[in-house]
Amino acid sequence: MAGPTTADRGERHKSKSGPPRPPRGLRLRLPRPRVLIVTGVALLLGAAAGWLLYGSQWLRVERVTTSGTRILTPAQVRAAAAVPVGAPLISVDTDDIEDRLRRKLPRIDSVEAVRSWPHGIGLKVTEREPVLIVENGTNGKNGESREGDPKAGKFVEIDAKGVRFATVQKAPRGIPRLELTPNQSGAAASLRRFGPDRLVREAVRVAGDLPPVVARDTRAVRVRSYDDVSLELSGGRTVAWGSGEKGGTKATTLTALMKAAPKARHFDVSVPTAPASSGS
Repeated sequence: MAGPTTADRGERHKSKSGPPRPPRGLRLRLPRPRVLIVTGVALLLGAAAGWLLYGSQWLRVERVTTSGTRILTPAQVRAAAAVPVGAPLISVDTDDIEDRLRRKLPRIDSVEAVRSWPHGIGLKVTEREPVLIVENGTNGKNGESREGDPKAGKFVEIDAKGVRFATVQKAPRGIPRLELTPNQSGAAASLRRFGPDRLVREAVRVAGDLPPVVARDTRAVRVRSYDDVSLELSGGRTVAWGSGEKGGTKATTLTALMKAAPKARHFDVSVPTAPASSGS
């Protein structure tokens, strides 16, 4: 009797092996139970965190605190900040608060609004300090930045950056007057070339370079032109300073000159390498 042919053996092999399996890379893999649990927990935690930060009553703005005020009152700062009390703390735009404060209260030089968890907003304020004052409406432009009624103040305060930031009814004690006199000979051309704001900054620059002893005695800074700045000191003494250039050298020279001629009435350091004094 003849044995199974090769074809018969092939048929039996196919019946035992069953249908062909899909390639290994195409098999459908179901997530493991542990992965499903971790994913579910993560989604629940995310939803809970979102509700806690935005939907609950626990993390909302309840108080606004201020620090660093000197002339301004905390109430003024809070009112200008307009922090949305009752809003979710996470949703408060601190950059917007800072911009609003600088815009509404020009006396503020810098401000930082910070979240104070869980219920507060802190406002850290640095106020501008005047280095010069000018009579409102008499010299140069009126100060454009001020609190309250622009006509209420008699004096405009100018800070170390040359910014006219506020008007006050009474001149601050110990702050020199700024006197711009553009009608003097040659000053009109200087005013056209540099502009009043540049001349104001030049005066501020000179005021910042003065030796402490001289600064305390300075009553006025007069600017006739860019390179013609002079000082009025107590006791009727005067100083010809020139331009604002070489301020440190001029300050050192003036200190030595005043020690060498303590009774002099006029000092000239416009050319610091050739100082002069007179009227002793």
